[in-house]
Amino acid sequence: MPVLVIVAIVLLLGAFVLSAVLTAIVRMYSIKTNFVARPKRDRFHETIVPLGGGVAIFVTIASMLASAIVTIKYLLDTSLFSWLDSSVLIHVEGFAARLGSLIIVLVCATVLHVVGLIDDKKHLGPFFKLIVQFAVAFIAARFADIRVELFIENQAVTTALSVFWIVLIINAFNFLDNMDGLSVGVAIITSSVLFTAAALSGQIFIGSVALIFIGALLGFLIFNFPPAKIFMGDSGSLVVGFFVALLTLKTTYYNQAYESGIYAVFMPLVVMAVPLYDFISVTILRLSQGKSPFVGDTQHFSHRIKRRGLTDTQTTLTLYLATICTCVGAVFLYQVDLFGACLIFAQTVMILLMIAILEMTSRSPSDD
Repeated sequence: MPVLVIVAIVLLLGAFVLSAVLTAIVRMYSIKTNFVARPKRDRFHETIVPLGGGVAIFVTIASMLASAIVTIKYLLDTSLFSWLDSSVLIHVEGFAARLGSLIIVLVCATVLHVVGLIDDKKHLGPFFKLIVQFAVAFIAARFADIRVELFIENQAVTTALSVFWIVLIINAFNFLDNMDGLSVGVAIITSSVLFTAAALSGQIFIGSVALIFIGALLGFLIFNFPPAKIFMGDSGSLVVGFFVALLTLKTTYYNQAYESGIYAVFMPLVVMAVPLYDFISVTILRLSQGKSPFVGDTQHFSHRIKRRGLTDTQTTLTLYLATICTCVGAVFLYQVDLFGACLIFAQTVMILLMIAILEMTSRSPSDD
């Protein structure tokens, strides 16, 4: 078995097992310390549910990435990687060259996690969290080179676009964390597609980060799938959104083997269609009602679908399916010409329109 395949399996399974164990531990500790979410009028859960799942997700990602940093740096310094084939060694050295950026990413994720954890306990104001998100996004874009390119040479422009995108995706997944297993499950699906794109482009570094991230989310999903035994809270959703944004910006979509592959640069928009639809639609609804877009309620995409008579599990699986449907088209963007790209975009729009029609159709009295 190739060395890179073995490393990929180790990263994925290692993050999965560590996350599952940590989630179980955090759950017991949260119950003991009364760190729980209680039912409210604007929430669907009817029982007291432990919080703190975000701690398990963050600690898993941070510890796995930190271990990779220490291991690679030590082994390179001691020349213990010299036995590797040159085709593999070049990827290891490339990973090592990005360690500085990875450390900045970990610092940014730590800030978001801490702010989210404080918010889970003391409910910070939305504008303070937004300021922190913009600050973290700027640091990541400017100093860790987490920037969109799109063949734009002006660094100021790419930095500004990247900061906006990072904050948008962070909030999209924060908003999506409104039903058991929803935000984490959608993040797993979208990140898996981004990992596929990275693997096809030969991006070992970003592919490794994606595998660790996916493994951490899978370990938590065991406890978060309906009915949820623990919530991740803002301490998790902010970190999840940040890493999804990182993957969308650092994955290389253009493949030189396909002359028409230029359309693949729009893959993030297609992959993120469902989270962005939820974020945009619920924001418009709240603003039209004179409400703050950051005040929680039951007008999310998932809530509107649930009111059609679905259970929590059915609702979550429906959104998983919608995300998979949009992602399938995104996978082929690097292979198609303009006509094919237009068909994929049209398919994505039609999927969202079908969902909109379904969720906006009133149930007949006989159904109640």
